[in-house]
Amino acid sequence: MTSKIELCGADEVPVGAALKVETEGLILAIFNVDGEFFVMDDCCSDGPGSLSEGYIEGDVVECNFHNGQFNIKTGEVVAPPCMIPQKVYPTSVENGRVFIEV
Repeated sequence: MTSKIELCGADEVPVGAALKVETEGLILAIFNVDGEFFVMDDCCSDGPGSLSEGYIEGDVVECNFHNGQFNIKTGEVVAPPCMIPQKVYPTSVENGRVFIEV
């Protein structure tokens, strides 16, 4: 059974930006890609980098630690040294609030 977790207001994450949110034992990066929201684990699978603090270009985020890259929409690795995809969460926006399902 899944549960829904409220993360933030949609207006807190401008287009092309990310926001780090810690809630219910999760540390998450929320991305706004052209008005569509995506959420993945914030800690890079390759090291201690924070993806919410990474460089964003389109639907790709570059980790601020080893410069590995991930597709924001799917979590898939785009560029090494990262080898393990990021966990992404089903995301929805309801009444101006961003939610994930876990």
